[in-house]
Amino acid sequence: MRVLKVRWLMLEKRRRIKFSIISRYEFVNVLLVSNAFVWYSFAFSILKRLIHELTLAIWSVHFVGAALSAIAGAAIGNRIHKRPFLAVWMMLGILSPLMLVSINSPQSLLSILIMSLLFGISFGLGVPSIIGCLADCTVIENRAKLGGLTIFVYILGAFLLGIVVADDITLQALALTIWRALSLIIFLATSPSSNAQIQRSGSFKSIFNQRSFYLYFIPWTMFSLVNYIGGVVAFQILNENTVNLFIMFESVLIGIVAVIVGFLADEVGRKRITMVGFIMLGFGYAILGIYPENLFSWYFYTVADGVAWGIFWVIFVLTIWGDLSFGASSDKYYAIGGLPFYMSNFLRVLIGSYIAKVISIYAIFSFAALFLFLGVIPLMYAPETLPEKKLREKELKKYIEKAKKIKEKYV
Repeated sequence: MRVLKVRWLMLEKRRRIKFSIISRYEFVNVLLVSNAFVWYSFAFSILKRLIHELTLAIWSVHFVGAALSAIAGAAIGNRIHKRPFLAVWMMLGILSPLMLVSINSPQSLLSILIMSLLFGISFGLGVPSIIGCLADCTVIENRAKLGGLTIFVYILGAFLLGIVVADDITLQALALTIWRALSLIIFLATSPSSNAQIQRSGSFKSIFNQRSFYLYFIPWTMFSLVNYIGGVVAFQILNENTVNLFIMFESVLIGIVAVIVGFLADEVGRKRITMVGFIMLGFGYAILGIYPENLFSWYFYTVADGVAWGIFWVIFVLTIWGDLSFGASSDKYYAIGGLPFYMSNFLRVLIGSYIAKVISIYAIFSFAALFLFLGVIPLMYAPETLPEKKLREKELKKYIEKAKKIKEKYV
């Protein structure tokens, strides 16, 4: 019993050192990543208001530009000093919205094409590197917690900025410029860290030779192929006010769930939490497939989708690719792992409403549920990325605490 107590004290000391206090550099990276997500969500909403015709060409330019710039940025970011690279990227995010103010006819086709490309590059170019900084600046058993905190700050920032920003596109563009400028000021005011320097990085080929990468990437891609269906079909069945209320509730739920998931993923591992997200969302689509016009079904789906997105934001967007990099610079992992995110948004704006009109909603939801349940299969063979030693230490701690309670009860 004395040996167990000594080991418990050692674990407690290590836990306090690693988990109790977030470092200044970690907190700054949380702010920078969440700032980029908020910026893109509002830039994306501006584009949706501007684009009315030729959606295939304009949205293709936007998403292909974002995806290719993310891959290029990940390749370049590891060959040069990251601080000037990220500073230039943030400057691009400051200047690109100003085009809406400076051009004479923001509604012209050429102007919209340029804005679409610039917004895509302004987000994609540096986002793998800035998320990589967040992942690389912390230990693996604390990474999901920071991811959950980042998503919470992102949801909160989007809500606050949405209250302040007016409905006018010009004012929204100015707000985006100011918002991105805050990020640059915070970044420049932070002293350089060793995590911002050039780091050891593998090639893209080595990523695709990694079996564990596919076992997580395939389920993430399968989710991205169907995740837009619920939102576009909701507008076909429910009135707009009800849908907007569901969206608001789900956004709040995502922020809360993300924080909880961050702690759970660092305690029990990433794999089990991710499987829960797929199964829960699969049940949500299954209920909609049976009762698509029942309001209770949409309540259940909204909760399931909010929980699932809270899980997937933390695991697939911010955590798992950093784990799979095994200590190397994770920029390229995040660049490739982020591709399904762009694909999902592209399908939503391009063919989402078309699918909702020409295909039976019963068939749509049943197909989505089946697809999500199939997505669990690769996860069953995926390795747990949280080191087994850390899991054993946590199990030992729980066992010791349980033994102490039993001893105190009988003594």
